Formats: sequence, structure tokens, C-alpha cells
Amino acid sequence: QVQLEESGGGSVQAGGSLRLSCAASGSTYRDYCVGWFRQVPGKEREGVATIETRGDRTFYANSVMGRFTLSRDAANNKVFLQMNRLKPEDSAMYYCAFRPFGCTNAHQMYSYWGQGTRVTVSS
Repeated sequence: QVQLEESGGGSVQAGGSLRLSCAASGSTYRDYCVGWFRQVPGKEREGVATIETRGDRTFYANSVMGRFTLSRDAANNKVFLQMNRLKPEDSAMYYCAFRPFGCTNAHQMYSYWGQGTRVTVSS
């Protein structure tokens, strides 16, 4: 059973930065994907960025490209989402998710989820 724990959310002004962390435990997979998704009330969960352990291949949604950066601490099974130049429209609950092997942007394909961390960006 994979467990995920997010941290690092908070409130910032537009243009500010936050760094989200996702700590994974309990995985026996060598190759897996960690994705970051976000959701606001009344809207579908949206894919933000994903990273595969095989080759550290990353994907970013167009809305965050050039502002958000993924990195990984393989030794400690952590994934970080550095969010710069934040905008009010980035405000959401952010979730990290885990699936074995390769990444997909479809949230339905992820088996394990963290509890979420809230990001609020004020204008």
C-alpha cells in the first residue's frame, strides 16, 4: 500500500513562490510516476505536472509551463513542485498521486492519492 503525504501549501501574493513536497512510502515499484493535480470546487481535477522515475521524464500543463518545476529526491522517495510567478488562477487544492510505471495526465489512472495541500494566491 503506497502512502503519499503532501506539504508546502499556503497563501502567497501573486508573483510569489511556493514549494510543494510529496513524500511516498510503501512502494515496491522501481519504476513509477508521481503526478501533481489540482482542483477547485465545481471543477474537474486538473493535471499540473508529472514525473517518471525512469529517466526523470517530466510533463507540464501549458498553464504552468515555464513557472513550475518538478524535481525528485530518489533516495528519500520525495517529489517537489517548485511553483514560481504564482497567479490567482493557480489557487486550488493540490494533490500528489502515484501510479506504477509510466505517467498519464488522466487522474482516473492513478491509484494512490495524498490528502492534498491548499494553495491560495491573492491578487
